[in-house]
Amino acid sequence: MAKGHRSQIKRERNEKKDTRPSAKLSYARVSVQKACFVLDAIRGKDVKTALAILDYNPRYASQITAKLLRSAIANAENNNGMNADNLYIEECYANKGPTMKRIRPRAQGRAYRIEKRMSHITIVLNER
Repeated sequence: MAKGHRSQIKRERNEKKDTRPSAKLSYARVSVQKACFVLDAIRGKDVKTALAILDYNPRYASQITAKLLRSAIANAENNNGMNADNLYIEECYANKGPTMKRIRPRAQGRAYRIEKRMSHITIVLNER
């Protein structure tokens, strides 16, 4: 149980808050495994290089990630006053989201389950 006044507890919690610019996409209709192929390609790169990689990557997850990266860059410029030329991708990861379960009819009256997976993709930037 936390001790202290409610405002003091909130103040302490806000001091520990991460101030790095980031963007998060929840419930993206792509599996974590497929999203991680794209995220591994851009992790640690500067922003311009990462956007170039994503623009020429044929995977569907790269379109989603490029839009998310542009959002993170805009957050860094508008909210934190950072210069876009100095930014690089410090963290990027995909977490498992809910799975939609569907039924596919098969031979002899059987039903196979189709699992349509979702993921939560996060990109965290930092300045060099």
